[in-house]
Amino acid sequence: WNSGVNIRSLAWPTSSVMLSSLARATRALPVRHARGLAGRVESVTEIIGSTPMVRLRRVVGDAKAKVYLKLEMQNPGGSVKDRIALSMIEEAEKRGDIDPARTTIVEATSGNTGIGLAMVAAAKGYKCIIVMPQVPSMYERYILVRKFGCDVHLTSVMQDNFPKTIENLIGYSTELVKKNPDYWTPSQFDSEDNPLAHLTGTGPEIWEQTDGEVDCFVAGAGTGGTLNGAGQYLKSKKPSCRVVCVEPTEARVLVGAPGGMHGVVGIGANLQLPLIEKLAPGQEWAEGPRGAIDEFAHASTPESCEWANRVAAQEGCRLTEEACRLAGRCSEACL
Repeated sequence: WNSGVNIRSLAWPTSSVMLSSLARATRALPVRHARGLAGRVESVTEIIGSTPMVRLRRVVGDAKAKVYLKLEMQNPGGSVKDRIALSMIEEAEKRGDIDPARTTIVEATSGNTGIGLAMVAAAKGYKCIIVMPQVPSMYERYILVRKFGCDVHLTSVMQDNFPKTIENLIGYSTELVKKNPDYWTPSQFDSEDNPLAHLTGTGPEIWEQTDGEVDCFVAGAGTGGTLNGAGQYLKSKKPSCRVVCVEPTEARVLVGAPGGMHGVVGIGANLQLPLIEKLAPGQEWAEGPRGAIDEFAHASTPESCEWANRVAAQEGCRLTEEACRLAGRCSEACL
């Protein structure tokens, strides 16, 4: 473990001249109110969730089914992980496990959960430490987490050994919490408060937005929380709804294949996920249905990048490769 790297002071100054110039330039502009404009809120945490859905048209060609993307990037932290960050923290508060006056939140993450936790921690007044792998391509994520006032600890990356890299990441975070009684970890890979966010939020939103006409739900497995929570909710409302889990082709651990390196951050943690295992306790990790999940599909890193470019060019949606990996599988799973 590389415990010596601690990013504390990375920040970019905001130009007051730039802001004042922008203010002068916009005073004369007409105001165009968006449809469904939300009212004022007391905290940024109040605008987590209730994300819109947009239909894919050109990129799916002559598809008979309607394919929609749920734009989780419109959460204030930029991803679906804002939902679980808020859920895990607020449920712990209800139990009396944590308090801003005494608790430091610590979590190991490849990025989005860390961003969500740092944002919610800032809004609620918690100190926060995010443990992340030391990867050059994740530099912008380090910066963003720091902007929320959070400390970033970086762990070593084992060349060509992604499972060992994840083991180092989680191991360092675990030891950090053990040594400090006031440190608390949400444990996103194990916490029941993770799928709770999707059981009570994401799933009901999809059901309402589709007027109950959803026939197939496709999601990637990072922690497995979305598939666990939203998948079970949609199945409870409509048993015929097909739930599909997408993994990287290079790391199909959830069907019993070996782990491996891949290029899409956010899914494919090279772990047999506890939140997926709980859908069918004791069942072998293999192809086929598992609890609320009907199918385990997969897509390669190059394929995901190709779909990211296609969705941007043909639909005007700028999505991550992870999201486009899912879009690329919708035409097969849902049609």
